[in-house]
Amino acid sequence: MDGNAKRTATRRGWLSWLNRLVTVGFIGLVVWLVVSRAHAVDWHKVLTSLRDMPGTVLALAAAFAAASYAIYASFDWFARIYTRQVPKLRQFEIAIVSYAFNLNLGALIGSVGFRYRLYSRSGVDAKNIARIVATSMITNWSGYFLLGGIVFIGRLVELPKGWEIGTIGLQLVGGGLLLLLAVYLALCAFAQNKVWTLRGTEFSLPSWPLALTQVAASSLNWLAIAATIWVLLPDSVGFGTVLAVFLLSSVAGAMTHVPGGLGVLEAVFVALLGGDVSQHRLIAALLAFRVFYYFGPLAIAIALYLWIEMRGRRGGAHRERRQRKAAARNATRPQPRVSGEALSRAP
Repeated sequence: MDGNAKRTATRRGWLSWLNRLVTVGFIGLVVWLVVSRAHAVDWHKVLTSLRDMPGTVLALAAAFAAASYAIYASFDWFARIYTRQVPKLRQFEIAIVSYAFNLNLGALIGSVGFRYRLYSRSGVDAKNIARIVATSMITNWSGYFLLGGIVFIGRLVELPKGWEIGTIGLQLVGGGLLLLLAVYLALCAFAQNKVWTLRGTEFSLPSWPLALTQVAASSLNWLAIAATIWVLLPDSVGFGTVLAVFLLSSVAGAMTHVPGGLGVLEAVFVALLGGDVSQHRLIAALLAFRVFYYFGPLAIAIALYLWIEMRGRRGGAHRERRQRKAAARNATRPQPRVSGEALSRAP
């Protein structure tokens, strides 16, 4: 290894360690926030607030959560060029299962692991599965970049004075998000070479109309998730404020790599809305959101996954029986006889 290669390897090693230290520090901060706030919560009032939630509010939250899952599951259809042999309904089922496990157990298990398991059983090879995962991820974050850019630039939420990034810094982040989205759309519209290779796998940029559809679908999904939280909160909290806080908490959750942003979501909401909403009402709303958007869908996804597996095994058993019957028929079928005279006439 020459000197340049050694320096590059050393630099990457230091950056990797720095990233880990920042992540650990951020997780520690979140844990401290959660623990310190948890001691101050009146859990009896939280349970009372949960019991007092009207049925119409709970029904609306469930409807918005279901709409979000349906929208997210459609993201895999943007990769139909790689899954022509998979029926659309089966692809929809696979996406729902992977999304629920992704939220609760992390991307490696949900987004990658379950997609690989279920798509490979449907005849999709590993490289195309990687393309499906990439398409879904790009679609998901494209809408975030649009909404986050607008919300952060528009200062729909005021950060506490102790937050180092500050309001101006958040506006700069919003501008950066919109710039990255504009670059992506420009590449989709004007790039001469739309095929890129990453780690031996080729990825194709979509056409610009399809890219705009991705952004629109993703934006609807993020809005539906925020609406799920919003309907559970008191009427005094505006939707724009909830959207802004939720988008901030999503970035914080992604930075900590905590599955589902468990604890992170709650810490950010309490820090930013704790002065406007009573703490027990806020915690009750977030717990209800966890049930509607995380735990409930996970239970449904487990049942759906088991049903898909059983259906696949039954289908495999039926195919094997058909193949055995066909082989038996061919074995017992009388073979045509060729007479000596016919052989003598053959050229």
